[in-house]
Amino acid sequence: MPSSEFVCVDWGTSSLRLWKMSSANEVLAKRRSKEGMSTLARDQFDAVLERHLSAMSVGSDVPVVICGMAGAAQGWQEVPYFDLPARLAEIAAAAVTVNANDRDVRILPGLAQRPPASPDVIRGEETMLLGAELLGKAEGLFCLPGTHSKWIAVSEGSVSSFSTVMTGEVFALLSQHSTLSHFLKAVSVDYANSEAFKSGVEDALEKPEAMLSALFSIRSTPLLLGTGKAAEMPSRLSGLLIGSEVASMKDRAAGSVQLIANGSLAVAYTKALGIAGIQTTLLNAEELVLAGLSYAADAIWS
Repeated sequence: MPSSEFVCVDWGTSSLRLWKMSSANEVLAKRRSKEGMSTLARDQFDAVLERHLSAMSVGSDVPVVICGMAGAAQGWQEVPYFDLPARLAEIAAAAVTVNANDRDVRILPGLAQRPPASPDVIRGEETMLLGAELLGKAEGLFCLPGTHSKWIAVSEGSVSSFSTVMTGEVFALLSQHSTLSHFLKAVSVDYANSEAFKSGVEDALEKPEAMLSALFSIRSTPLLLGTGKAAEMPSRLSGLLIGSEVASMKDRAAGSVQLIANGSLAVAYTKALGIAGIQTTLLNAEELVLAGLSYAADAIWS
């Protein structure tokens, strides 16, 4: 570890997480906010970071290592992608120093998959996978659900391929900006344990090609079978979308997946994968990203 304190930051599209770390790799303080990349202009990142660091009593000489969307083209400072195949242990060496900042701030690169038939990118997930490798768990197919779910294949410490599925964003768009939105007002925190979620997953797995038709049931079901059905529709939509995602990846999973998730998403994906007959090993996202960032700090500053 670095000889003094350092700060780890996971700066996503919609959220920001920070951990103040000791030289012994102990968490001294942590903060979280909704000030993700999508809410900020480029010239606002520095001030937002410093405000959170001040709240954690972080001195001006303490370095910061960041993963995620702060390094995107729309982020704080664009960091070039690390191309596949990518050895996870080598990512830290490609970190970029933020310009025009008095503090030593480094941003880790994301990964790029460039074949014309399957171009794709990730930022932040590679650091979680690095953490998984450090904990002896980085082998096989990983699912990282979210606004843009990632399915990533890892073998012998290298990322060989990955796919992005826009499940969370599609749910948000349909809930807020479609003719279905009237029936999608409230999402229960326990939505994955409902019969509506289960039936949605099953319908998507049975007929993934009929997804666009199945989506209209969110509107037609409460109209024809009673408004009491409306409360079930957010759960059904979640089931349909997550079930469709799982159906598209089922062959790649080969019966097992390592799931990196917390909270309600961990419950929902574990249930959906189980319905599809796929065994899951659940890994803690915060634990992994913190392990990966701490490793990067050690590689950069020790």
